[in-house]
Amino acid sequence: MVEKVKKKIQTKFHEPESVYKRRWWILAVLCLSLLIVMVGNTALNVALPILSEELKATNSQLQWLVDSYSIVFAGFLFMAGALGDRFGRKGILQLGLVLFAGATLFAGFGANSANELIAARAVMGLAGAMIMPATLSILTNVFPNNERAKAIALWAGISGAGTAIGPLLTGFVLEHYSWHSAFLVSLPLIIAALISGAILIPKSSDPDHTKIDIPGSILSVVGLVAIVYAIIEAPHNGWLSFDTLSIFGLGAATMGLFIWWELKTKHPMLDVRLFKIKAFGVSALVLILVFFALMGMFFNMSQLTQLVWGYSPLEAALKMLPMSAAIVVSSIISPKLVQKFGKRKVVGSGMLIVALGVLLLSTLGIDVNYGMFVLAMCTAAFGMGIAMSPTTDLMMSAVPRSRAGMGSATNDTTRELGGSLGVAILGSLLAAQYSEKIIPAVSQLPQQAQVVAESSLAGALRVAQMLPPQIGGALSVAAKTAWLDGYSHSLIVGAIVIAASATIAFKWLPNQSEESVDEIVHG
Repeated sequence: MVEKVKKKIQTKFHEPESVYKRRWWILAVLCLSLLIVMVGNTALNVALPILSEELKATNSQLQWLVDSYSIVFAGFLFMAGALGDRFGRKGILQLGLVLFAGATLFAGFGANSANELIAARAVMGLAGAMIMPATLSILTNVFPNNERAKAIALWAGISGAGTAIGPLLTGFVLEHYSWHSAFLVSLPLIIAALISGAILIPKSSDPDHTKIDIPGSILSVVGLVAIVYAIIEAPHNGWLSFDTLSIFGLGAATMGLFIWWELKTKHPMLDVRLFKIKAFGVSALVLILVFFALMGMFFNMSQLTQLVWGYSPLEAALKMLPMSAAIVVSSIISPKLVQKFGKRKVVGSGMLIVALGVLLLSTLGIDVNYGMFVLAMCTAAFGMGIAMSPTTDLMMSAVPRSRAGMGSATNDTTRELGGSLGVAILGSLLAAQYSEKIIPAVSQLPQQAQVVAESSLAGALRVAQMLPPQIGGALSVAAKTAWLDGYSHSLIVGAIVIAASATIAFKWLPNQSEESVDEIVHG
């Protein structure tokens, strides 16, 4: 058996035996690289209040400090995956790490304004788009079929853990150092990943040496960036405003042109015919729906712990740490559950567990109930860890190994798009409920104070601090109550969406990649 595996690997690497022997060390480097991306994507949230004060950043600038990363990240994933397939995944990964380090250094030492930080975050997003798909495509090429599910489970566990580690690291350094430190927490990790990756990671690429699909790359970037931009800005501009509809229309039209081009060209960056395969198409849909609800949930949890319950950034990060442990543990046991019950049942059941956790989170109120918070949070995280790795494995199994970068980019893009939709739509639902419920409590305030209080919970709490204690206290309670009403409604919607994804998984998700990729794509 081992000899067969070595022969299979030999078609891809110059030193097959040494690659096979060090495959778990390679996975460790890939997971470290992935952790850098996840920390970069989540670490900034806890630093926003300090940045607002120190840099006099507006609400729009604070929003873009977060969104510039995710928009560029989502927009360049396909191009980065294609470049990795063509020119080598190791090289793209290393270049992404160098670019991330440069942007980190500029943000930590050179940036002195919010706009400069926004630019640095955009570069970090580009670097992340180069790093993340490369990690999964290298993993797919290094591990044989019988070990790939376990390796992907560990990869998925690190991805989930990074969502908690980022805020924790940032919260810790902000307790002791200036705001610049928030952008430097990942620098030691980048250095370690660069050195170990240069030594351990083998070279791999598409052996067919197909041409780069430049038109497809440009169309995918323009289309995805426009769609994500429209979704993120819609709560501010209005869902039916001219700006939102025109930009979204531009993105949709561009993506339609992208699909037409990919069907026509001989060397597509994304062979859209892969979506005919259940393992690929249904997995992509499930991932979009799941991350729609989960990212909306994470967005709400941050505000609940800090604005409603009054935790500091570090305290909030520590309180959410059990979620990370739940994701890691469930990701590890997921392959064993798949062996016993099959992927369809494991993914569907995992989604139902996530829906239950999100529903429990929707019941939390103004009084701190950390026991219920931990139970609900860990329930959702446990279900997520169980379901994500087999879904990812199904999706990647449907893609030829030579196009692993394309498959990985699609996997990552579904998560980013689903997450962007979740934050935008569920956040908009929360904001609409809050604005409606807070009106009676602020009707007697001066006009300017009303506008500030109605704009957000944070604004209402700032106004409350400037009022006499009795009046300010009443406004604070009313604002938190109004916010919690919207919070509950948005999470109930999220739970319904996840339950829908469970139904889709139970009904249509195959237990294995049952169809022949070559027959469907090339037949």
